[in-house]
Amino acid sequence: MNTVSSFNPTTLPVNDNVNPYAFSVDLNGQWFTQKGKMIAYYGQIKFEALSAGFLDQLVATSFHSPLYAHDWVVAQGQGKLLLADRGFDVNSYDLDDGNLTVRAGNLLAFEPGLELKQSIIPGFLTLIGTGRFVAASNGPVHFVEPPIRVDPQALLGWADCPSPCHHYDHSYMRGALGMARHVFNIGGSSGEEHQFDFTGQGTVLMQSSEHVANEDTLLRDLEGQVNVLGVNGLQRLHSTIGQRLQAEKQQ
Repeated sequence: MNTVSSFNPTTLPVNDNVNPYAFSVDLNGQWFTQKGKMIAYYGQIKFEALSAGFLDQLVATSFHSPLYAHDWVVAQGQGKLLLADRGFDVNSYDLDDGNLTVRAGNLLAFEPGLELKQSIIPGFLTLIGTGRFVAASNGPVHFVEPPIRVDPQALLGWADCPSPCHHYDHSYMRGALGMARHVFNIGGSSGEEHQFDFTGQGTVLMQSSEHVANEDTLLRDLEGQVNVLGVNGLQRLHSTIGQRLQAEKQQ
């Protein structure tokens, strides 16, 4: 007969994994947590929106991504905080005076000792400083060194090395077929035709799947960039979206 482990505040791990899919934060102060990633907690813990006035100093010091501010809260108090993300693998990572960029939808929580900024790559956030953060991945994470080209959907993040460049194979770009693919996004998700190209010194983090955990974060970036477009740009974007929707209906 199989036995089932039962946890309580004294037996839960301290800042470690409960299992591959859940992480236990030993909270004694404050952590930034993404909404919807807390599955349970023990103790006296409150969750405050970043707009709460008494958090102004903390937010001014540690959170510099207004585009994602609505997605985050501050967990404060004392107790055990359990984090998970829809059955994805969950792991913690320690930064020591470093910087790491991670897919925004995969970042679950981080200590206020780290400073969060918005990456120039849409859909990614950058953590700078010293401290711990928790992130989810669709399958185990692999750490590889540049130079390397990575499928965009398999890319989880990167540390130290410069931001990647887009790489499109010649067959993707060639002639009218390439233009049609660009407009209708036919084959656009294939890692064989489009990759992120990394060079320089650092580490690239890849998940073991081409399934992106949450595409809402990419939409948030795109919506944030719409504000800088003029009338001509908005009309062109409207036309491209209409063509893309029409192509989807025909599939």
